[in-house]
Amino acid sequence: MPREWLETDGLGGFATGTEPGCRTRRYHALLCTPLRPPLGRTVLVNGLEVWLEGPGGVELLSTQIYDPGVVNPDGYRRVESFTSEPWPRWTYRLCDGSAVAHDLFMPRGRSLIALRWSSDDTAKKRTLCVRPLLSGRDYHHLHAQNEFFRFDAEVSGNSVRWRPYPELPSIRAISTGRYTHAPQWYYKFLYVEERRRGLDSVEDLGSPGVFRFDLTEGDAILLLSAGDGEQGGGGTSAVERFDALEDAERRRRSAFPSPLHRAADAYLVKRGRGLSVVAGYPWFSDWGRDAFVAVRGLCLATGRLAEARDILLAWSGVVSQGMLPNRFTDSGDAPEFNSVDASLWYVIAAGEFLKRCESTSSRGRESSGRRKTPSSDSEARALGSSMLDPKDREAIEAAIEAILDGYAGGTRYGIRLEHDGLIAAGEPGSQLTWMDVKIDEWVATPRVGKPVEVQALWLNALRMSPRFEEKWATAFRRGLAAFSTRFWNPHGGYLYDVVDVDHQEGTASADFRPNQLFAVGGLPESVLPLPLAEKVIAAAEERLWTPFGPRTLSPNHPDYRGRCIGGVWERDAAYHQGTIWPWLAGAFIEGWVRVRGGSAESKREARTRFLEPLLAQTETLGVGHLPELADGDPPHLPRGCPFQAWSVSEALRLSLEVLAVDDEKRS
Repeated sequence: MPREWLETDGLGGFATGTEPGCRTRRYHALLCTPLRPPLGRTVLVNGLEVWLEGPGGVELLSTQIYDPGVVNPDGYRRVESFTSEPWPRWTYRLCDGSAVAHDLFMPRGRSLIALRWSSDDTAKKRTLCVRPLLSGRDYHHLHAQNEFFRFDAEVSGNSVRWRPYPELPSIRAISTGRYTHAPQWYYKFLYVEERRRGLDSVEDLGSPGVFRFDLTEGDAILLLSAGDGEQGGGGTSAVERFDALEDAERRRRSAFPSPLHRAADAYLVKRGRGLSVVAGYPWFSDWGRDAFVAVRGLCLATGRLAEARDILLAWSGVVSQGMLPNRFTDSGDAPEFNSVDASLWYVIAAGEFLKRCESTSSRGRESSGRRKTPSSDSEARALGSSMLDPKDREAIEAAIEAILDGYAGGTRYGIRLEHDGLIAAGEPGSQLTWMDVKIDEWVATPRVGKPVEVQALWLNALRMSPRFEEKWATAFRRGLAAFSTRFWNPHGGYLYDVVDVDHQEGTASADFRPNQLFAVGGLPESVLPLPLAEKVIAAAEERLWTPFGPRTLSPNHPDYRGRCIGGVWERDAAYHQGTIWPWLAGAFIEGWVRVRGGSAESKREARTRFLEPLLAQTETLGVGHLPELADGDPPHLPRGCPFQAWSVSEALRLSLEVLAVDDEKRS
């Protein structure tokens, strides 16, 4: 499985591909742009055919795979090195020993991809030829040759514009080369990862023409953008524009303290006037649950309080019946509310944000007499955003109370507070927890009743209320007392996964799953007595922990699936039945440290034993990021979405907060 790279534009659009240069997924593209940011993603430029013409003949630099598996051309054989820092860059070694370097990047805030090819031997007469491969299709779909595709080109100076379909944005190219209009169809590209996943995997792409660059005259520059607006960057020539974009983007990226900080930035996208969080690239949009889990690491742990505020405010205005949407559909249809935990995660993130603002504001007041300016850019952002507008605070607090009131009084999907102080949820055919696989009418892990992590979320959410003492203290004490009594499995020495299964009082699911970890870690407060918490963590370390994070089911369970492979049904059946989810590492590692008293020694040991092996996985699939999944069985191959927001977020939260000793903590 080749490693993959990712570039994003902050609008929901992206470019992504593989280290060898071949497209193996339908989602691999050079210019995927959102028509309704961050949704409506449309692939405009799928890839390029690239070759060199010189006295020694033709040398092929691109790599394509055609059905039934023919690799042609084979440019990957000439790739000598690849790096993703500060953006993707390939070095190709040519037959005569000289080299051509190719790099690309997406600037923030523009639907644009900037590409450059540089030769280390400009004395030799060589022509670089580049053929764009276009589609103009929804990023979830595939494209076939058809009579409606338009190859027409509008040429003006160093600019070329195409519009394959009239209802889509135009594609503009500015280059240092010479464009020749030569329309051609390319048939039957094969996307091998799609075929392995049991999905349609073959498509046709149209190429309107060829750019030719004389490398003796300098670097070959190609800027591809979506829409009819200016490409930006300053200047009129392709070189001036590229240089300005490169300089600005290099400065922006160098401001991040680490590559993981920079990776986190990829998931923050504009939504209307606010911000949201893309759950994962390349196929997820912004999901409520993922956004609220991820904002704690992407924004709060990194000191990006202004961004956290914008995300929380953007979602605060869509509370309905005490619930927040779990997902906005790509089609723009009505939002989906099928989640019992998303709204509670919002309360957790919002409560932590408000406390962080108070703490930062307090530090700012204390230091105001000692210095006039913050000591760092991150501190400046934090102090500036700590002056939370009263109206914004009111909106966030109102959303918190509306959610708590909705759950206490009862809302959709049978979600309600019961007499024992615990939250019941679920109806036949519904999948409301984060273990949410559903195909047609089949729910893989229904978990109807009282799921364990929902209770931990509810109790922690109550503590986040600004009106806790006057309004929620009694409910909290009742629920806390019931939690240990109802959920402790005395025979197994761990917590039940669900009690009152299918709303049958007194029943319990003894499946050993990682959801119980949230009773000890992953949330602001543990809701278990220390002796029980110690047993939960010890059992989870023994049965669930791997270098990629916890498995979703004990390998001893008869339903355990050790590999998440095959078609849709096979993969979904394994999704939460043993497959590893790296984001759960946050709950486990924080719980592991808590039961040891949070000592500096335990934090250092946890960093070495657990976090560092997890961070090593940033080099396995999505370069610089952490994936959605990994196989439960060794060698724990990465699976699912290569770039996952909450996986990266929890790694950051662990590194910057949970495992930071007092003299190492950073804002």
